[in-house]
Amino acid sequence: MAPASFPCFAALCIVLLSLRPIPGQAQPVFACDVANNPGLKNLSFCDPTLDLQARVSDLVSRLTLPEKIGWLVNAAKGVSRLGIPNYEWWSEALHGVSNVGPGTRFTSLVPGATSFPQVILTAATFNESLFHTIGKVVSTEARAMHNVGLAGLTFWSPNVNIFRDPRWGRGQETPGEDPVLSSKYGAAYVRGLQESDDGDKEKLKVAACCKHYTAYDVDNWKGIQRYSFNALVTQQDMDDTFQPPFKSCVIDGDVASVMCSYNQVNGKPTCGDPDLLAGVIRGQWKLNGYIVSDCDSLNEMFHSQKYTKTPEETAALAVNSGLDLNCGTFLSSNAQKAVDRGLLNETTIDKAVSNNFATMMRLGFFDGNPTNQLYGKLGPKDVCTPENQNLAREVARQGIVLLKNSAGSLPLSSASIKSLAVIGPNANATHTMLGNYEGIPCKYTTPLQGLTASTATLYQPGCADTSCAAAQVDAAKKVAASADAVVLVMGSDQSIERESLDRVNITLPGQQQLLVSEVASASKGPVVLVIMSGGGMDVQFAKDDPKITSILWVGFPGEAGGAAIADVIFGAYNPSGRLPMTWYPESYADTVDMTDMHMRPNPATGFPGRSYRFYKGPTVFSFGDGLSYTTFSHELVAAPKVVSVALEEGHACLASECKSIDAVEESCENSGFEIHLRVKNVGKMRGSHTVLLFSSPPQQHNAPQKQLLGFQKMHIEAGGEGVARFDVHVCKHLSVVDENGKRKVGLGDHLLHVGNLKHSLTVRI
Repeated sequence: MAPASFPCFAALCIVLLSLRPIPGQAQPVFACDVANNPGLKNLSFCDPTLDLQARVSDLVSRLTLPEKIGWLVNAAKGVSRLGIPNYEWWSEALHGVSNVGPGTRFTSLVPGATSFPQVILTAATFNESLFHTIGKVVSTEARAMHNVGLAGLTFWSPNVNIFRDPRWGRGQETPGEDPVLSSKYGAAYVRGLQESDDGDKEKLKVAACCKHYTAYDVDNWKGIQRYSFNALVTQQDMDDTFQPPFKSCVIDGDVASVMCSYNQVNGKPTCGDPDLLAGVIRGQWKLNGYIVSDCDSLNEMFHSQKYTKTPEETAALAVNSGLDLNCGTFLSSNAQKAVDRGLLNETTIDKAVSNNFATMMRLGFFDGNPTNQLYGKLGPKDVCTPENQNLAREVARQGIVLLKNSAGSLPLSSASIKSLAVIGPNANATHTMLGNYEGIPCKYTTPLQGLTASTATLYQPGCADTSCAAAQVDAAKKVAASADAVVLVMGSDQSIERESLDRVNITLPGQQQLLVSEVASASKGPVVLVIMSGGGMDVQFAKDDPKITSILWVGFPGEAGGAAIADVIFGAYNPSGRLPMTWYPESYADTVDMTDMHMRPNPATGFPGRSYRFYKGPTVFSFGDGLSYTTFSHELVAAPKVVSVALEEGHACLASECKSIDAVEESCENSGFEIHLRVKNVGKMRGSHTVLLFSSPPQQHNAPQKQLLGFQKMHIEAGGEGVARFDVHVCKHLSVVDENGKRKVGLGDHLLHVGNLKHSLTVRI
């Protein structure tokens, strides 16, 4: 170990300093660092050759009750006599390593990390392999930062809540409104974050966390707060809509953690509901990891919800229900008192800390200095690499959605467009492009910078900010009238929609609509409206205005967003993104109560339903909408017309007429089939094509009017073709959830469709 006067530089300096003892403590920075503390080598929990459970049991057996309680909270207390340092569990990596949360920070050594598009735009790529690749890059940068003491190993991402209502401020963090897309996104991103490159399935590269469990999607709407909101959810909607992404995270993604939410579900706080935690997550789904509370949710359970009479009762309820870790200090303050009162026993605490320690051991936390482990060579050089930054640009390009394109509008030609007016409050956006739960990006390319790289530009913000209280109409019109084409970059930012702030209306903020319409009327060439937002906007006026020739939705496109926008506008990239959520008219926000958790329509009350699966009403744009600069055709190559399901002898449906059967193992064996689609690029420009396979099941059990079965991203040259193959399993893909939360397969005709192509399939016994 270097003396204090040792000259040290850059990464070497940080590593050497990190190996020095923390002042006042005898232990090194890294647990089980036998090389620097030989006295630890006889401790079984420090022996990486032993079985994981044996190591965990040994460690827990050595701890006092106060020491165990110190590992029930995010700011875990070190145990100096055993060479265990403090550990901060709370780090975030929603779309890149973030400094939201105390576990991660940026310094001159690592001043930033690759900032990918906000999740809602990444979801619009409908590219499962891309979700996984982003996770791998983020976890590599996280490990590199961990090695120099700037990040933890436990990252509380992704957010897989369903984007149920367009006003939700956190919808931007999610993969959208569809449970299949959300499930596939969550599992793929988790695998990318967690999978160890040596193939050892017990090891974790970093530990992911799927949140916020469950039916959580009201933050602060008209004064109704997430901390005390009671989500009233039917069993059908719970199992059909809200639970599938979490189930997929655990079962398909093998996620290391699930975070319970602030709200109550049907009168019970999620972090204190043994059925939801011990029963479902750990019991039914077999979570291999830990369950953590959202930050201060136990405090809110006691103070805001007043669910228990004393803090000790809250602490006991949470741990007895299956909670392992508390983000906050509630358990460190109250768990001992709960034990003293006989409300909580030490054996239950042992189970909780065992789950926590097992996760840390899978991460190599108890294997000594991380620089001697699998990812030990990673460092600052591996963060913000050119490859990672190019990937951020590619993700944004794949996600951008072309919603309107009149003939002769996009793509613009830099040869014919000699001057481009760039107007709008987001035209020169930097931080706005990141969305929330952001870190510090490697660098920014604003829309104005991206467009200026292609042609000469004239810039006019048009509004002081996105709220656009007073549009600078005359100045903007003057610039627009003198240019060959106009790009208006409008939309929202975190002052309009974010955590703790839901929208009340879903129109463009302030006088943005006035600005857009006036500029369009003064323009002589193409007018491109670019909407930067997390949620959908009612832009029917622009859809109907012939002077507005194109509309692009770009989400919050990340650090390279401006370059990606320019790539699409000037034709360097052919757009292929599809909307992952429905864009409703403003009348929806005016008439539908955001706190009504029902998904299905109710004709008796006039409730129109939610999401493309159930909503019956007009839309501005629909889930799955998205145009291309070329044209793709679909041709069915292989698909059955009839699928027969076998029933066991004596089944009731063999003797009487049935409309549906249970989707259970016996009847589901050998019920899979393949669908092959030939996709041709019949246009003149190469491009990627997003194939979305839907089914409309028999209308029984309040079934969805249509539902996504699967999706594929294909790249096809002009004049070329490819084949999309879907493996369809009757019980997994064609089933619906009935009123009691049970999966059923409807007997009769199922309509499969891709674009305008339709194929009828009969399921019979």
